[in-house]
Amino acid sequence: MMSAYLSRRTRVKICGFTQAEDAACAVALGADALGLVFHGPSPRNVSVAQAGAIASAVPAFVTVVGLFVDADQAWVREICGSVRIDLLQFHGEESPEYCAGFGRPYIKALRMKPGVDVGTEARRYAGAAGLLLDAYQPGEPGGTGMTFDWGRAEAVCALPLILAGGLTPANVKEALETARPYAVDVSSGVEGERKGMKDHDKMAAFLREVYEFDHARRDSAL
Repeated sequence: MMSAYLSRRTRVKICGFTQAEDAACAVALGADALGLVFHGPSPRNVSVAQAGAIASAVPAFVTVVGLFVDADQAWVREICGSVRIDLLQFHGEESPEYCAGFGRPYIKALRMKPGVDVGTEARRYAGAAGLLLDAYQPGEPGGTGMTFDWGRAEAVCALPLILAGGLTPANVKEALETARPYAVDVSSGVEGERKGMKDHDKMAAFLREVYEFDHARRDSAL
């Protein structure tokens, strides 16, 4: 019997949807989670109406993730009361107490600037459902298309690790081979010319690369 590690598959989250048809395509391709950005400065920011339309395209057993950056607590609660949000994602300087204050599971994003210790942060955010590791770009909370040293994701950590930052169909296999994360998160790497508009062929190629990596890993263990 294969071990749980070898038999598990890599989960895929696609973030930054602004169109319901793109979300429906991602679901049909097999994405595990879809991210909605509720951060005004972001070009991928969605209104409540947009978010509701997108979430309505997501069936059961696919996770709708609401992304916030140092948002007012009342705003987070308003979104959670108006839109289907299964999981919260915090991309700013939110404290563990803040993150845990909404009665919903959450993941905490870490921008991997020099000096960030994944193990220490995992202990700090012990109540999180996972840690998302993203590239560090001064003044930008995420979605920059930049990568970081994936070897830093190999740290001993009690929480599931989600690898983000500059992933594309061309580099995701290398990232998976290096970091072996629980999940990967892609946004700009599957977009067309406009931010927030997903390229369906790129989404399909990204998911295919992840599936092929998982199959090759299982085959090599037999």
